[in-house]
Amino acid sequence: MVMMDAKVILGKGCVVDNGAMVGHLPARSIPSMVLNIGDGAKIRRGTVIYAGSQIGKNMETGHNSVVREENKIGDGFSIWSNSVVDYGCKIGNNVKIHCNCYIAQFTVIEDDVFIAPGVIIANDIYPGMKESKEMMKGPMIKRGAQIGIGCRILPYVTVGEGAVIGAGSVVTKDVPPHMVAAGVPAKIIKKVDELTIRGLKEHAKAHGI
Repeated sequence: MVMMDAKVILGKGCVVDNGAMVGHLPARSIPSMVLNIGDGAKIRRGTVIYAGSQIGKNMETGHNSVVREENKIGDGFSIWSNSVVDYGCKIGNNVKIHCNCYIAQFTVIEDDVFIAPGVIIANDIYPGMKESKEMMKGPMIKRGAQIGIGCRILPYVTVGEGAVIGAGSVVTKDVPPHMVAAGVPAKIIKKVDELTIRGLKEHAKAHGI
């Protein structure tokens, strides 16, 4: 369903399932209620995309995903079932957000980032304080970073280009480019270049795979 109270611009070849909502009006006032979605989008049943965002070509959504207002999103964006991108985010090209993820307001995600299921991103460093609203800022996830399943990434953190974050980690500090970080809190454990096929095979064998 395309909301008539918002201006919705759909590119060529877009497919919107019955039961999806495109151009939902936000409760708060924003400068523009225009929603622009590029060519080739596939928007599945249960998806809600708010008015006031700019989204590139070949977007694909799972069921019951939500993209809020005032987001700027590049081409080739995928967001799978039950995930939410809150308002005011900047997301690059070819970003993949898997199921059951939450991307907090004012997060920046650069090109070619992969976010595994169950990742939660925060933006409020002092929840409950009156001043915290003015201080909200999500993390920056740089180009090509890979975020493992179930991670938590705290406000203001930068995850460097090509970094890998191990499953279940809580990222409280910056992760340098091309490093592997894991743990609670996450710590640097090796370089990405030190991950080898041999190591993966040995790990699989140890776990009966």
